[in-house]
Amino acid sequence: MSEPTTDGKGGVSGKTENRRWLREQMTPYFFITMKDEPEALGILERELGSLRGNRRLILADRDKAQILAVRNYPGSLYETLTLREVQEREISFAMFVHSEGALPGLPESLEIQRFEFDRKSNEEINAGRDITVPPAVRAKVRKELRRNYPGFDMGDFDRLLRLIWLNHERYVRVAPPVRIAQVLNLFQKGNQGGGLFLDVEPIAAGNESRVHFAVGNPPQKDFLIQIMEIFKRLELGVNRAYCLIISNGVHPYFLGTFYVRSQGDEPLGCGSKPYIRLRQELATTQILATRSYTYRELVVNGLMSGEDASLVNAFIAFCHSNLAHNQPDRFGLDDVQGAFHSHPEMGLQLIRLFRVRFDPAVANRDELYPNVLAETAREVEGYNTGHRHLDEVRRTIFRCGLTFIRHIMKTNFFVPEKQALAFRLDPAYLTDLGTDFTADLPPATPFRVTFFFSRYGFGYHIGFSDIARGGWRTVIARSPDDFTTNAATLFRENFVLAHTQHFKNKDIYEGGSKLVMLLDASDLMRARERELEIWRLYKLQYGITNAFLDIFVTDNGVARNPAVVDYYREDEPIELGPDENMHDGMIEAIARLSQRRGYMLGIGIMSSKRVGINHKEYGVTSTGVVTFAEITMEERGIDIRRDPFSVKFTGGPNGDVAGNAMRIMLERCPKMKITLILDGTAAVADPQGADHEELRRILLARDLDAFDPATLSPGGSMLFRTGSRKEGLRELYRKVSRGPAGLHEEWISIDEFSREYGELPFTVPADIFIPAGGRPETIDEGNWERFILPDGTPSARVIVEGANSFITPAARIELQKKGIIIMRDASANKCGVISSSYEIIANLLLSEEEFMAEKERYVRDVLEILEKRARDEARLILKRHREQSGLLFTDISNALSTEINSNYTRLFRFFQERPELCRQPLYRRAILSHLPRMLREEPRYRRRLTRLPPKYLSAILAAEIGSSMVYKGDRETEFEDAIRLHLTRTFPTE
Repeated sequence: MSEPTTDGKGGVSGKTENRRWLREQMTPYFFITMKDEPEALGILERELGSLRGNRRLILADRDKAQILAVRNYPGSLYETLTLREVQEREISFAMFVHSEGALPGLPESLEIQRFEFDRKSNEEINAGRDITVPPAVRAKVRKELRRNYPGFDMGDFDRLLRLIWLNHERYVRVAPPVRIAQVLNLFQKGNQGGGLFLDVEPIAAGNESRVHFAVGNPPQKDFLIQIMEIFKRLELGVNRAYCLIISNGVHPYFLGTFYVRSQGDEPLGCGSKPYIRLRQELATTQILATRSYTYRELVVNGLMSGEDASLVNAFIAFCHSNLAHNQPDRFGLDDVQGAFHSHPEMGLQLIRLFRVRFDPAVANRDELYPNVLAETAREVEGYNTGHRHLDEVRRTIFRCGLTFIRHIMKTNFFVPEKQALAFRLDPAYLTDLGTDFTADLPPATPFRVTFFFSRYGFGYHIGFSDIARGGWRTVIARSPDDFTTNAATLFRENFVLAHTQHFKNKDIYEGGSKLVMLLDASDLMRARERELEIWRLYKLQYGITNAFLDIFVTDNGVARNPAVVDYYREDEPIELGPDENMHDGMIEAIARLSQRRGYMLGIGIMSSKRVGINHKEYGVTSTGVVTFAEITMEERGIDIRRDPFSVKFTGGPNGDVAGNAMRIMLERCPKMKITLILDGTAAVADPQGADHEELRRILLARDLDAFDPATLSPGGSMLFRTGSRKEGLRELYRKVSRGPAGLHEEWISIDEFSREYGELPFTVPADIFIPAGGRPETIDEGNWERFILPDGTPSARVIVEGANSFITPAARIELQKKGIIIMRDASANKCGVISSSYEIIANLLLSEEEFMAEKERYVRDVLEILEKRARDEARLILKRHREQSGLLFTDISNALSTEINSNYTRLFRFFQERPELCRQPLYRRAILSHLPRMLREEPRYRRRLTRLPPKYLSAILAAEIGSSMVYKGDRETEFEDAIRLHLTRTFPTE
């Protein structure tokens, strides 16, 4: 009996014909990967003809899945991805498949789009670590890996397969083993490539290629649409694609395979022009945000490439942050963005100049650059739209962009596998900007400035010495206003912190530096998106680290990566340390990445890792803070180890500096009363002192909101910043007080809370105030008078700054005029950076095994050095003040730092020019005296001094001699010795 003919209405005959057409036109992989969706296939077979009158057919529409059949017109997939129901959901799996031929009776082919929205959380993945993949599945995949990917590291096979299984068990069960092998190989290559990998392999038949793309911790939600926009813009038709988003237990991972056909004449082979463009654009997805104007209006509309748009966004961030800190009203973010967005041709001219200067493919760069520079300068100076004020503002902005390009010494912009941009600048650019834009900065010139730009933020590394160290701070902006405000002040904050760090580093061989990044999390407003904020933080920090290494990994002084045109051509030993929002896992990751990529410092790039001295564990910064507090209080006639006294803190019990200062003082000071503790979660104010036992319970383990208000003394109160609640449109905060009738709880408005919370550091009385946490410039020239109580006395007579820049320089002056002793940050909290310096020395002289075996002994030696360094400076500051009582304590601190750093600079240059001196016994003794006792006294370690680079030996000598000349010197005796030596040389005996 013959088959019934099609009736075109979805009947039995139509279904049979549709099934036959699908079998002929669709790849066999389609049916394999769809065998878990029989109902969707049934609808497709039955209703295929409905596409003659409709653009799409819904095959499945569930909470966690959506499958569509679509007429394949140009941009159909891109259009679907921009639909609200797909765009705003987190895709876990996506599959796109096209038919070979046109749909019956239609000019377009069939396109199947399958999306799943079932991402597994990190907790689910980590809970399944012990799960075993079925042996039969494992054996088949292993066989395909050995056959197709002989370079695959089988040592990682089970771990990676288990991760894929935990994320997509159903897919692993239905997909062919060769496809799972392909996914595993891509996953491993992505890991080996630092979270970014691209490969293209031509398919034998036709003009089709298979594009493999892996991204660690990709942008959320809109990432797939950005990829598809690139294929569309580059005229690469996607015939088939399989994309998995998985969790590796820490963050997501994107694994995509795309079968594409070039619509041009040139196939998409590795090394071809289409491939190079695709590689550039796909890498740019890590840098160019889809919600930026440049992407939405300039890239999507074809006015510039994604790569150029990322550079325009970098120009905007650089110009705004360099101009706005001193003139925020003229050069706000909107003003700078408006300049570049309204005149993209000016941005393109700057890009042309940038490419001529730094594109390694430009052969006659030295000849072209002066001409293009002159042309660009004429364009900038000739900018004129007839709006005089606006034109002058925009000319200044474009001049800043031109200055930026002229002073870049090297950049990773042309490195293909980049996740952020890095630009190492000659700091002379600040002079070119002029005093109109630098008058609010400390009067000093940095040794280097490096600008970083990423999809989710930007920032600077500013260093004041060749060998430099200082912490990496990431400021998280959780609202658009936060971002705009912090972006405007970021450069000044960074400069001040680095300058302060340089003063602080006077006792060590590294000068001061600081890396400050601003993370834009302003679109992650809901509580459930806090996990996304952490992922974004990790992406920013990991990408910036890779960008840092792109330009600072050198061979014989020259950047190793051939894509980096290097005009500086010297090794740059830069040491980093953890600071605000730097988590332990990232500390370890940065150290390993530095070692793997061959940076000259290896794991020594980052302090406080496992093979290091964890600041919080050992309380190294607080050791110096408490030593300063003890010696300063002695000057006031109080022995804190025996006498009663009161202290107030900003910074909580779980913070490194505040928590450890409380721990040390609880151990040493039994009669201490802590009248105030304030952190980001709560505030405890208690005139009788916070309960010691309750404080010990949460110390270095919990934030202050875990403090039990039941332990409050009469008159004590506690404000909770966390756990607010809503009443209509009002947000209310919890306040608990202890009065005569016992505990009383109330809920106060945000205005009342903000007022009370903000007043506490100023008004709660104590003998000594230790600001050990909080934002810079909390006390400034506009509010310092609030620190003086109504009776005219200060709320604390001693301030020891455990936090950087908590008080502005102008406010310090006014407070000291009121009789307050201030031990400034560069002196009081210097021991953290000193500890980190000795950690790096250990990394350079000891193996990891030796360090771990001797760690406790080594740390004891370092703590001994820290107490001595703090004691020496505190006593010298007080001694000089007694000798000249008109001097301010902070001015004395600054003078000491300036003296020592001046000695260091001159001595470092001297020993650099005479490297043979380092090997002479006298100078060798000075080097040894700088080292911890273990390295100094044991011959097997002492002999290893030859391992230190010559630059380090010169720096250690300069630091040890330069500081000892100040701490141990006697200026009158030294002056007399200098006179005697001069006379001996000038007037020799007859």
